[in-house]
Order: sequence, then C-alpha cells, then structure tokens
Amino acid sequence: MKVYTRTGDEGQTSVIGGRVSKDDQQVETYGTIDELNSYVGQAVSLMEGETFEDLRQNLLEIQHELFDCGSDLAFVKLSESKYKVSAEMVERLEQWLDAYEEENPELERFILPGGTLLSSTLHVCRTVCRRAERGVVTLGQAKDINPEVLRYLNRLSDYFFVIARTANVRSNVPDIEYIRSKKVFGNKK
Repeated sequence: MKVYTRTGDEGQTSVIGGRVSKDDQQVETYGTIDELNSYVGQAVSLMEGETFEDLRQNLLEIQHELFDCGSDLAFVKLSESKYKVSAEMVERLEQWLDAYEEENPELERFILPGGTLLSSTLHVCRTVCRRAERGVVTLGQAKDINPEVLRYLNRLSDYFFVIARTANVRSNVPDIEYIRSKKVFGNKK
C-alpha cells in the first residue's frame, strides 16, 4: 500500500461524505486533535516503571478517544447515531480528575508549566487541548457537531493540568509557583 494518493495535491482533502479545503475549520480542528494525540503519545513514552502505570493506561485510552473526537468532527453531515464521544467518557474523566487531585498539594497561586520533563509534556498536552477546544467552538458555530466532543476536550485539558501536577508529586519535584501571583486559590475570606 502506498501512503501517498496525490488526491490532496490541489489543496483539497477528503472528509466523511465529501471533500473540503485543507485549511477548512473542520480540518484545522481535527488536525489539532491529531497534534494533541501525538503529544499524548510522547507523554506515554516518558512514563516508565510502575510509578506511572495507571496514568500510562489512562493516556492510552485517551489516545483512542481522541481518534473518536476526530472521527466525530470529520463528517460533512452528522447523524447522532454515528457519534462516538459520549457523556460517559466525560464522566469517567471527571472521576479520574477527582482521584488524581487527591494526590496533589493544594494550590495557592498560579503555577508555571514545568518541573519534570513528563510534567512539562503534559502541560503542552493541556495547552494544545485548549487550542483544539477553541477550534471545536469555532467549528460548532458554523455547523452541527457532537456537543460531547467540546465537553470532553474541556474536561481533558483539566485532566492534563491535574496529572501534570501528579507527575511532579510522584517524582518528588515541586510545582513552580508564579512568583508574581497573589494567593488566588484555597480559602478565600
């Protein structure tokens, strides 16, 4: 099988049910999700040993679900019966979020992306996820989309933030506080 088809040489690409310009918002959005999936794969490759096995398994599942997100956005015209991303996937992310947040120290100030290489990579995942989310919002203003994709990406970016902190905790590396930040989290009086 040849990888190249030459069908995109004029700036068009196939989506499910038709062809669109390669710079179409639909292609931009699922392309950003594909970029995110690559960074998730990079994060997975940094997780060695038992310390991160649960996170590694979660991220492998998320990689499949990111393909589902892209699939849901790749249709010219969707029917709800073909949606892959569901409310149950969002709820599971919330459960994971709650569990991993328990491992992390309370935040008082904003933190800088960093610490370990794994944590830094997970912060990159978070920011690319937010960009994908913005793309889904823009796409949703132009065409009907599965609303669960937007909810999923919103929760997923929160998940990346939380597990980036968990990766530092498990590596005994503190988060780096933004020194110009006032105390904005925790007990407010």
